[in-house]
Amino acid sequence: MKQSSSSNVSGTTATTTLLSSPYKLSRRGNCKGNDVKIMGNKKADVHGNIAYYKVFTGGVPNGKPSFMEWTLRDVVNVATYHWIPCVFAAALVFFMYVEYTLRMVPDSSPPFDWGFVVTRSFHRVLASWPELNTVLAALNTTVYIVWAWVIEGRPRATISALFMFTCRGILGYTTQLPLPQEFVGSGVDFPVGNVSFFLFFSGHVAGAVIASLDMRRMQRWKMAGLFDTLNVLQSLRLLATRGHYTIDLAVGVGAGILFDFLAAKYEQSKTPKFCTFSRTY
Repeated sequence: MKQSSSSNVSGTTATTTLLSSPYKLSRRGNCKGNDVKIMGNKKADVHGNIAYYKVFTGGVPNGKPSFMEWTLRDVVNVATYHWIPCVFAAALVFFMYVEYTLRMVPDSSPPFDWGFVVTRSFHRVLASWPELNTVLAALNTTVYIVWAWVIEGRPRATISALFMFTCRGILGYTTQLPLPQEFVGSGVDFPVGNVSFFLFFSGHVAGAVIASLDMRRMQRWKMAGLFDTLNVLQSLRLLATRGHYTIDLAVGVGAGILFDFLAAKYEQSKTPKFCTFSRTY
């Protein structure tokens, strides 16, 4: 396979596979061979020699499986430059062990939640002091989402919330989870009065994430930081009052990010047709 570059390369030229790519790209040269697209990235080693780190974007290089070209240096580079995937790989092995050795919760027992264990003391405080629970519940508001559309004319956060609450309603109705034991309600929570509500996933957390992302787009950094802080406190309250399981809150964060992204795609698809979504800040 031939490689070409815009300048002469002196010294030893070494090639490594995808595993050794440091993702610190500077000057790039493209070359093709065997119907495989390769990007050669020049990087000097400790001896001053130039090495081309090849990133294969498709196909099999030289007709051989990639692992047949791995070397000890590749392994070292993986641990050095890609330590985060290595941590996740170790976590995968660990949780596989946990999953295969963990005793299942019997159907006669309530679900086990580490969030409930951690917030046990907070639960006792809120159960004995309902006024404090009401004050903390009142801090949870997503009025900003409607304000961004009605007052400022930016509908993305509102569209995100509509997508999110619709999906939450479908999932919550499809799998109806039992109300956790020791639940402590508040008259100002949503739904008002806590007559009934969906547990999975947390609309409180997802809505706050959507609002926080919109604040960051508008460079309202202090307001976004305050909103994130309130969201963390609200999550602790929801766990302490047994209003949500930990998994409801975690998925709520992901749902807020996901539906904000989908709302952006929706706006992009409608921009050529509707001037409402074409405002630039």
